[in-house]
Amino acid sequence: MAEFELIERYFSALSRPDASVLLGVGDDCALLDPPQGQHLAMTMDTLIAGRHFLADAEPFGIGHKSLAVNLSDLAAMGARPAWALLSLSLPRIDHAWLTDFSAGFSALAGEYGVQLVGGDTCQGELSITVQLTGYLMPGREMRRSAAGVGDGVYVTGTLGDAALALDRQKAGSPLAELQQRLDRPRPRVEEGQALAALGVRACIDISDGLSADLGHVCRQSGCAARIHLDQLPLSAPVREYLRAGGDIRPIVSGGDDYELCFTAPARIAPRLAGLGVTRIGEILPGEGVELLDASSRALDLPPAWEHFSS
Repeated sequence: MAEFELIERYFSALSRPDASVLLGVGDDCALLDPPQGQHLAMTMDTLIAGRHFLADAEPFGIGHKSLAVNLSDLAAMGARPAWALLSLSLPRIDHAWLTDFSAGFSALAGEYGVQLVGGDTCQGELSITVQLTGYLMPGREMRRSAAGVGDGVYVTGTLGDAALALDRQKAGSPLAELQQRLDRPRPRVEEGQALAALGVRACIDISDGLSADLGHVCRQSGCAARIHLDQLPLSAPVREYLRAGGDIRPIVSGGDDYELCFTAPARIAPRLAGLGVTRIGEILPGEGVELLDASSRALDLPPAWEHFSS
């Protein structure tokens, strides 16, 4: 099977043209007609075998996650997802793998109204790059640079599930109840749009861990954050892990949660009821992120992991 036959067989069906897609998969470029008066939001992420997912991970989950991590970025901006480009590098053509991968990608794309409008395939080591574009009303975007002193710090969902799942998976004793959080994260698209509509203006998705990602907000906003560890929303397996003497550091510094961390002034706080969010701290003058345990003792963390860092 050659490249263009591969595209036709596994990915052309993922393009569902509507009024916004003038030309989709199969030409040199996609032609799009974005909604009038909306700002475009664009993001891109690459997943590499052995770095972002295990080489023997199920392909359905890889397809899901490759789109989910981009949806999470748009959620953090408060944008509505619309169009995706997919670049896929494969060591060889594996029909069973491609069938399951495209099914995982397609299922999540259909759930959020995302249309695949183009991309690229080539032979090489397994890696997946997705570029995703969405749109939002001007003035409703949520930026990392918009936190203010006195804001509360909030998160959606629970934290640390993916980090604990990966730790147990590597140890050979996976936790089935947490594995889905690692393999098939649920992007908080609806929550992001709701927060933006309520007036939240500072947000980030938790892909590299709470401490690192909130640190980005603090740096770009010129402020500091204090987090109370006893206020973190935790699932039952993570609470059991901590009760058994587990280290909380991976819970606050491990990645792949894909929850939203945002700040909100007191005037917005009453509007957050019913969104399933938890207040975990506050924004202060200064710099950096301080994590305090129940006895108000600061927790030391190793430097956040970064590509190309020493």
